Amino acid sequence: MITRRRLLASTGAAALGTLAAPAVLRAQSAPLKIGTYGGYFEESFREHIYPDFTAATGLEVDSIPEPTGEAWLVQLQQAARAGEAPADVSMMAQVPRIRGERAGLWAELDRDAMDNLGNLPEHFVYSYEDGRTYGTGAVSWFITLVSNTDVYSEAPESWAELWDPANENRLGLLALASNSFLLEITATVHFGGKEILATEEGILEVMEKLAEVKPNVQLWYRDEGQFQQALETGEIPMGQYYHDVTGLAAADGKPVRSTFPQEGAVLDSGSWVVSRASEMIEPAQVFIDYMAQPEVQAKLARFVGTAPTVPRELTDLTDEEFAAVASEIEPILPQYDLYIDRGDWVNQKWTEIVTG
Repeated sequence: MITRRRLLASTGAAALGTLAAPAVLRAQSAPLKIGTYGGYFEESFREHIYPDFTAATGLEVDSIPEPTGEAWLVQLQQAARAGEAPADVSMMAQVPRIRGERAGLWAELDRDAMDNLGNLPEHFVYSYEDGRTYGTGAVSWFITLVSNTDVYSEAPESWAELWDPANENRLGLLALASNSFLLEITATVHFGGKEILATEEGILEVMEKLAEVKPNVQLWYRDEGQFQQALETGEIPMGQYYHDVTGLAAADGKPVRSTFPQEGAVLDSGSWVVSRASEMIEPAQVFIDYMAQPEVQAKLARFVGTAPTVPRELTDLTDEEFAAVASEIEPILPQYDLYIDRGDWVNQKWTEIVTG
């Protein structure tokens, strides 16, 4: 197994391509504020990605840790109304990205100024209905079944472990329907697939089944760092979490593991978007273009543990390296439209039935 520590010792900044930035950008005095999810994720970007970006472009970065879920979207919307941008570039999950699109929150980007966007599949280049480009795929990741190795000597094999009475008061689960995708997990495990989520009656049936895990849940978490710490200490020894972050913690010697369940892990992705209130559009475009390079996506896979958004064949990832960030097991794909078109109703019933 190739650990991230060994890779850090053998791979340097010279492995990355350079991206020229106009002189006016190199002379930019204010740093580019870039928001990513807090904890290991933000720390890894700050340590392994931003220094090479600054070396390649001359642009300084101010790293901003974001909260999970839609809390960051609300902050960006409120700030934009005041003409302010807590971050220029933000990594956004798909549901808040689409909500921000519908609200016109994201700045238009000049696609012609970003040559590397051609490396991305079209589904990772986002546009308004009128064709204006506003964002790109940033990283892909898996939500897996995680466990503390001191408490569980054997890795769990199925999402069904969440319902096992033996795990009473031992679970940490994401608190929101729209970022936990526990409805999709429950439908896959107990109802043979996600088709049952097509109707409100079916959704309610799935929620009632999911509510059966409540005796096992010690924490419905919004703060990734809170669960991560509890997982590492064994206080909350099992739950759902991000494969990339768990891998980073394991590489640092923490007693944690990430397991791809036999039913599949949840495959999700994050996007780069720019607040319409930002005054750093051109530097933001340089960063987004830089991140679409295959070399950078490969480095993210090696050091941050995310699955690349560019086709694997464009990267130099080995089979072993790719297997460390992805799986051949067919993933569970989120039903994003469910949380947008029926969002208010789902959130109300989620609170009443599942987390209440």
